[in-house]
Amino acid sequence: MTALRAELARRLDHTLLKPQATAAEVERLCAEALEHGFFSVCVAPCRLPLATRSLVGSAVLPITVVGFPLGFQSTPVKVFEAARSVEEGAREIDMVLNVGALKDGDEVAVARDIEAVVRSAGVPVKVILETALLSDAEKIQACRLAAGAGAAFVKTCTGFSGGGATEADVRLLRANVPAHMGVKASGGIRTRAQALALLAAGADRLGASASVTIVMEG
Repeated sequence: MTALRAELARRLDHTLLKPQATAAEVERLCAEALEHGFFSVCVAPCRLPLATRSLVGSAVLPITVVGFPLGFQSTPVKVFEAARSVEEGAREIDMVLNVGALKDGDEVAVARDIEAVVRSAGVPVKVILETALLSDAEKIQACRLAAGAGAAFVKTCTGFSGGGATEADVRLLRANVPAHMGVKASGGIRTRAQALALLAAGADRLGASASVTIVMEG
């Protein structure tokens, strides 16, 4: 494997979150992650135990999602989901922001939602902002709230509500979180050129289902 492929692989969360995903597809996802040296696999909570077993003893992290894909579950539900996922092997949590509360201007509710999940999880939490649904001002506001609530990353999109990761959004998020926080770009990343452009714009991690194509191109 070339140095570029290896570096790209370590920036990728190899992702399978489609509702029709089968156990066999999750096993294949994990096998691909082991073969190519991806940073993690990101799967639905119901598939997390399978991913955890498939990756045991390896450097590839099993991660999962909370409040996915719409983010409007109550905070206690998100807290339970996060805690249970960590018990089942999750080494990181990608939670969806309460977008409606943000649009209401209810900063207290948004911050408490994130903080409660961060405290419950005890592992790095990425906050999915769903950038396609937000104005630039709301994206900046969400970055500030995620940082204040102790999140480890902000993340662009779920891929379920339209839009996708853009260089402009990555630059905006990078400029509005502290240096110690990460930025994860996800949603519609299918080529190496896209991946490299998003990394150059300031992304620390990429979420993609096309990870094998991305590292094998060129």
